[in-house]
Amino acid sequence: MAQKYCCKACDYVYNPQKGDVEGGVAPGVAFKDLPEDWFCPKCGVGKEYFEPVGAAEEE
Repeated sequence: MAQKYCCKACDYVYNPQKGDVEGGVAPGVAFKDLPEDWFCPKCGVGKEYFEPVGAAEEE
């Protein structure tokens, strides 16, 4: 399942199926497995500003 997470500061949605290629995160990396120093590519806040979005989707 691919749980998406939304940034509370800017509404960017991290989608594990897409990853964050520009930030060095390959597709398929779950939010919980992101490096601790990963930050929102849109506004720059840390992981603590993200919350789960809806229900997890099946891959």
